[in-house]
This record gives sequence, structure tokens and C-alpha cells, in this order.
Amino acid sequence: QVQLVESGGGSVQAGGSLRLSCAASEYTYRRNCMGWFRQAPGKEREGVATIRTGDGSTYYADFVKGRFTISQDNAKNTRYLQMNSLNAEDTAMYYCAAAFICPPRPGLSAHAYNYWGQGTQVTVYS
Repeated sequence: QVQLVESGGGSVQAGGSLRLSCAASEYTYRRNCMGWFRQAPGKEREGVATIRTGDGSTYYADFVKGRFTISQDNAKNTRYLQMNSLNAEDTAMYYCAAAFICPPRPGLSAHAYNYWGQGTQVTVYS
């Protein structure tokens, strides 16, 4: 059964932090790669961070490097996106996604991912 459920979104003041969670079914969690993506109104979906299940290697979009951290808890079949130093440009719907076949590194293209969660809204206000 394919299932991805995001949580942890909300409204936060600029400079603040949020931690997003992506709970997966066992079947989905074992897919080779997982990514966090975001989409703001009127903009295309963009890759934020990815992680490879096998070796835990991580990759980040330039605009979040040093601020966001992707991680995983294999015992809970859950992956996280810790977001620090948030700014208004980070406001978007955030999605987690899983891919059977890992795309070429850094794997930030949404087209490569087979399964998607419903999304969680992040709003950053000043």
C-alpha cells in the first residue's frame, strides 16, 4: 500500500523554525529515494531536499542549504524536514514524495517521483 502523510506545517514568524514529518507505509518507505518539494501559488513545484534510503545521503537545493535538514527515522518509517531561519520566500505547500528508482543526484526533479503525499502548508509572516 502506497501512503505518504505529511504533517507539521503551520504559520511562523520570519526567522523561526518548523519541522515537517512524512510518515510512510512500510512499502513506500522502502522505496529507494524520498524528497521534499514545495509549490507556492503561481509557481512550479520545486525540489527542496532529497535523501536516499540505502545510504542516507542527502542533497539540498541551493536556496535552503545551511537552513534546512532532511533526516529519517527507519524505526518509525518517517522522514523529516527541519526548517530553520525561515523567510517569506519559504511560504508554500510542502510535499513529500517517494521514487522507486533514484533519479540522478541530486534528484530534485519532481518528475522522477512516483508517489506523493497530500501536502502541508507552511506560511512565514514578517
